[in-house]
Amino acid sequence: MAKSKAPAAPKVKTGTSWKNSLKRDWQLYLLLLFPLLMVIIFSYAAYPGLRMVFMDYKPARGYDGSEWVGLETFIKVFRDADFHRALRNSIVFNVLDLVIGFPMPVILALILNELRFPRFKKVTQTILYLPHFLSWAIIGSVAYTMFRPSTGLVNMALMDLGLIEEGIPFLTEKFHWAVTYLLLNVWQTMGWGTIIYLAAITGINGELYEAAMIDGANRWKRMWHITLPGIKGTIVTMLIMNLGRVMNSNLERLTALQNSQVKDFQYQLAVYIFEKGLENGRFSMSTTVNLFQSLVGVILVLLSDRVAKKLGEDGLL
Repeated sequence: MAKSKAPAAPKVKTGTSWKNSLKRDWQLYLLLLFPLLMVIIFSYAAYPGLRMVFMDYKPARGYDGSEWVGLETFIKVFRDADFHRALRNSIVFNVLDLVIGFPMPVILALILNELRFPRFKKVTQTILYLPHFLSWAIIGSVAYTMFRPSTGLVNMALMDLGLIEEGIPFLTEKFHWAVTYLLLNVWQTMGWGTIIYLAAITGINGELYEAAMIDGANRWKRMWHITLPGIKGTIVTMLIMNLGRVMNSNLERLTALQNSQVKDFQYQLAVYIFEKGLENGRFSMSTTVNLFQSLVGVILVLLSDRVAKKLGEDGLL
C-alpha cells in the first residue's frame, strides 16, 4: 500500500510589509522626516556645487557665466606658501589633539564607572559635561581673563604661592599658546566623550566582574582585563571617526584664541579658507581646500577601517 504524503506545512510570512510598518509607526517616520530633509538639503544637494573647483566662480555670473579653468585652482592652492603653512599647522595640532585628547574620555569613563556614591557621581558627570555646551567665544573670553600674564587669576595665584616670579604668557607666546590651546580643547570635550564609553560599559555582562572578584582580581585588574576589552570595539570605532577629522580645523576655536603674536601656530586651514577664500570672494579656492580636506579624511577613514579589520575588529564600514 503506497504511503500518503504528509501535507506541506503552510508558509509563514516573516517580517512586516512597508504599508503595515508605515501605518503602525507613522509618528516615528514623521519625526525622522525633518532631520532627513536637512541632511539631504545641506549635504547631498550641495554636491553639484562642487563643480566650482574647476571654475573661476563668480556669484554674480552664476555657474553658467563663470569661466571653466580646469585644474588651475588646484595648482594655485598647492603652490601657495600660506597653504603649506596652514596645512602643516592643521596636521600637527590635530594629531596632538588626537594623541592628548582621545584617551581622556576613556580614562574619565573608567574612573566614573568605579565611583560608588551615586549622588557624587551624578554631580561630577554634570560638571564635566557642561563645558561641551559652552561656545568657544565664551571659553576664549574667560581664558584671556584668567590667563593674562600680569593680572590673570591663574598667574596671580601662582605668584602668591611663590611658584613663579613673573607671569606665564599662556596666550601671548606661541609655545605656551599651543599647550593652552590643546588643554582647553581637552577640558571642553572630554566630559561629553565619556557618555559613549559609559554607555558601552553598561553593556558588559556583570557576571564577568563577579567571576573575577571570586578569583581574587582587584579593581585595577578588572578594569584592565574586563572593562577595557569590553569597550575595545567602541574605542576603535571612535578612533576611526576621529582620524577622519585630522585635516579639519575649528575656525570658532581659532578665532576665540587668536593673537597676533601667535599667528605662526594659529594660522590653520580654517583661517586660510576664511581669509584667502571667503573674505576675498575666491569661492573656488575655498571649495577646493574644503574638497581636499574631505578627500583626505575619507582616505584616512578607509585606511584605518581596513587596519582595524586586519587586527580583528569589526571596523566602521
